[in-house]
Amino acid sequence: MEIANKDRAQVLVQALPYIQKYAGKTIVVKYGGNAMTDDDLKDAVMSDIVLMQLVGIRVVLVHGGGPEISAMLKKTGKESRFVRGMRVTDRETMDVVQMVLAGKVNKALVQKLEAHSGKAVGLCGLDGSMLCAEKLTASEDLGFVGQITKVNAQIIQDAENNGYVPVISTVAGGSHGEVYNINADVAAAHIAASLHAEKLILMTDVRGLLRDKEDESTIIPVVQVSTVPKLKKEGIISGGMIPKIDCCVEAVRSGVRRAHIIDGRIPHSILVELFTDEGIGTMFY
Repeated sequence: MEIANKDRAQVLVQALPYIQKYAGKTIVVKYGGNAMTDDDLKDAVMSDIVLMQLVGIRVVLVHGGGPEISAMLKKTGKESRFVRGMRVTDRETMDVVQMVLAGKVNKALVQKLEAHSGKAVGLCGLDGSMLCAEKLTASEDLGFVGQITKVNAQIIQDAENNGYVPVISTVAGGSHGEVYNINADVAAAHIAASLHAEKLILMTDVRGLLRDKEDESTIIPVVQVSTVPKLKKEGIISGGMIPKIDCCVEAVRSGVRRAHIIDGRIPHSILVELFTDEGIGTMFY
C-alpha cells in the first residue's frame, strides 16, 4: 500500500516527542522467539535498532538462541532436555551453548546490524567479566545453568559511548573458571538494572499479558508491579509467563523506569512501542 507524503510527514511529527524523550537514554532489548528465526522479522528488528541508534537512543541488544542450540545439539546426536523451561546443561552441552551463542548467533547479529548501516560490537558475559554467576540451585540439578551474582557494566557503557550497539550473548563466568548458561530474559533484566535503563523490552511470541489466554483481545496494556501477586493468585499470570513477568518486576524494582513484553511476531513492534501513543504489548511500571 502506497503511503501519501502528507501521511509520512504526520507519522514523523507524531514520533518527534518520543524521539526527543528517549534521545540519550538506554533501552535494553531482549531479542528472541520467532523474530530471531523468521528472515523478514529479523530484518525488521535490525532496521528498528539502527533507526533507534540514528536518532540518538543508546540501544543494548541481549539475545537468546535456543533453537540454534537445539539444532546444533541434534547434529551431534545429543538430545535437548528442559526442566521448567530451562535447558539442562551438562559440560558437553555448555560447550555447544558457548560456541553457538557467543560465536555463531552473536556474530551473525552483529553482521546483520552492520549490513543495515548500523554500528555494532559483539560481546558475551565473559568479556570484561561482564556477567558473574554461580550455579543455580534448583530442585533438580540443571548442570551449568547459572544465576547472576554481579554485572560489570563498564564494557557495555564503553561500547555505547563509542557509538556502538552492544550485542550481548548470555554466558557468564563463575568464580573458579566455570562457564554458565544464563536465561536471556533474566540477563537482560540484570543488565537493564545495572545501566539504569529507561526501558527493558522483552520480545516474545505472545501479544502480552492476556486476561483470557484464548482471547488476544483481552490484552492488559498496563500493569503496576504491586498487582502482580494478585494476578498470579487469580491465574491470569501462569505457566511460561511467570518467569518473564518476574524479570519485568525485578527490573522495575531495581530502577528501570518501564518494562515491556511485546509481540516480536509483529513487524516493527519495537518502533510501535516506542514512538506511538498506543504502544503495543504489556507495560510494567
